[in-house]
Amino acid sequence: MKKTIFFSALVCSSLFADADLDALKEQIAQQKIIMQKLETKLDALSKKQSQMQATQKSMQASTTTSVNSSASFSQNAYLPDIALILNMSAVSRDVKNSDYANFAIPGFIASGDAALPFNKDRGFNLNYAEVAMRSSVDPYFDAFAIFHLRSDSFEIEEAYVQTTSLPYALKIKAGKFRSAFGRINAKHQHSWHFDSQPIIFKSLFGPDGINDAGIQLQWVAPTDTYIMAGIEAMQGTNTRSFGDTESNNLYVAYLKSSIDVGDDLSILAGMSMIHGKNNENNTTNPTNIYGLDLTMREQLGSYSALIWQSEYLYRKKNVGIRDDKQAGLYSELIYQYNNNYSAGFRYDAITKNDTDLSAYSGIDTNNLDRYTTMLEYKPFPMSRLRLSYTYDRTKIIAGERKNINEVMLSLNIAAGAHGAHDY
Repeated sequence: MKKTIFFSALVCSSLFADADLDALKEQIAQQKIIMQKLETKLDALSKKQSQMQATQKSMQASTTTSVNSSASFSQNAYLPDIALILNMSAVSRDVKNSDYANFAIPGFIASGDAALPFNKDRGFNLNYAEVAMRSSVDPYFDAFAIFHLRSDSFEIEEAYVQTTSLPYALKIKAGKFRSAFGRINAKHQHSWHFDSQPIIFKSLFGPDGINDAGIQLQWVAPTDTYIMAGIEAMQGTNTRSFGDTESNNLYVAYLKSSIDVGDDLSILAGMSMIHGKNNENNTTNPTNIYGLDLTMREQLGSYSALIWQSEYLYRKKNVGIRDDKQAGLYSELIYQYNNNYSAGFRYDAITKNDTDLSAYSGIDTNNLDRYTTMLEYKPFPMSRLRLSYTYDRTKIIAGERKNINEVMLSLNIAAGAHGAHDY
């Protein structure tokens, strides 16, 4: 009896096992059918997507060809960077506004001829609102435009294109731009270490410096030491030293280099030359200006540095009846304590003034110099407060030599995508 029961149980287990095996085989067969259907659907979708992509590429190629057959790119990647810069000041000065507007610098600026776009009046000044735009045009050119808006004027400060892919380390700039003559000329007012322009630059070039329509070619030597040579041809509309614009008459050449001494000291030096024409005394005459610049930066810590910057300019200007020989310099020392605080001192001087000074008979025209100190606070890299004191001995006010004291508090705000400036 026991044998019969055991045999029956064994047969039942075998039958149940066969049934489970058959069910599993059925499930596998069904899964195979489902997988085949999914693979068929996937193949159909892949073919459809390939057809759509081919159609889109064909449409893009057709559109690009109709616009420009030589370049194919998405214009969305070339939208311009736009920045807004606001510069304003509060000024205390021991000279009336009407008298200051008519100052003279003997041998350089006659009374009433000075242009004063920055910090003109005692009290409050909105010096300018600057709109700066930069964009990659295509793989070959970048475009730049800088506009100055004032309460009474709109000015195209700069507007030029610049190459990006010339061989042999060459670069071309064309349009209206600030010349790379010297050190400070190429910088905008809001990037200076002091709010006022150096006296020698103001005297020789006016508040705009050398900023004109023209073309520039620069070349960087393939050496371990940075060496850059450049030449420029410009229209020559600057009337302080030039001004004969019957054709382009201004030519600039310069050579610049920088070296690192150890890990912390960088030295930048350059020499520059300008040749142009003036029309003094109703004749066309040559003007030559020579410049030397030296900048040294000692990095004292991660955010601390000491910067010494100096320039010397010499002008020989033929005015038809004589040669005027004039020169001057500025030298400034800046201590950057950290990212927030800086302090500085600058000395300006006219060192040579060999010209006709008969209009200032009886007035001491020697020792034309100026001293400026400043304290600067940057709450953030895009904002700056600067307090400065200036003692100015370069000006003739109301027919007599006047030593001027000036205290100024300036505020500069930069909003938007704005490129970094050289130190």
